[in-house]
Amino acid sequence: MEGAEREWWRRLPRVLTAPREVFAALRNDDPDDVVARQEPVLLLVLLVGMAGVVMSPRWSTLLDEPDVDGWLIVAVLTFIAGGLYGAVGYFLVGGALHLGARGMGAEGRFRLARHVLAFACVPLALAFVAVLPLRLLAFGGDTFRSGGSDDGVLGGLVLALQLGLLAWTLALLLVGVRVVYGWTWLRAAGALALLALFLAAFVALPSAF
Repeated sequence: MEGAEREWWRRLPRVLTAPREVFAALRNDDPDDVVARQEPVLLLVLLVGMAGVVMSPRWSTLLDEPDVDGWLIVAVLTFIAGGLYGAVGYFLVGGALHLGARGMGAEGRFRLARHVLAFACVPLALAFVAVLPLRLLAFGGDTFRSGGSDDGVLGGLVLALQLGLLAWTLALLLVGVRVVYGWTWLRAAGALALLALFLAAFVALPSAF
């Protein structure tokens, strides 16, 4: 078990350089192997959730709030909101991916779709562990204030980097679906199209009532 856990920790960075190898390993449904990958998946859910929170428009003005008067509060709020955001996204987007895969004829479990999603999101995790420190070094407190120094050209470059990481995540998700289910590129793209359709329907549903 310990050897399997170490191997899955090693696979975290390898998904950026050898994604097919990592996604192929996800097809192993041995209970011990599934348990061994749970901690890396949990870390990814938390990091991606915090990255999503930090990149949201709400967080870019967080220090404008009179009740938020220090970095410790920002850190605590980011951790709590990131955990919630990551968990909801993991099950919601993972569920949409599972439905999209089922719609294209897959028979894998819901858990498999969630794990594919988690490992595809490694680039988004980098947005928190790498891009955020760069933003803080470059802009300081303006990172979480409106109208600060991060509104200039350098801020635009940071935004472009974040969008690039998002595009990388989507590309890895396409690769992951193709490898895990053994599909063609077109069929894998069809599953992602259904994923987007299900998410759009979920977002539009409240406005229909």
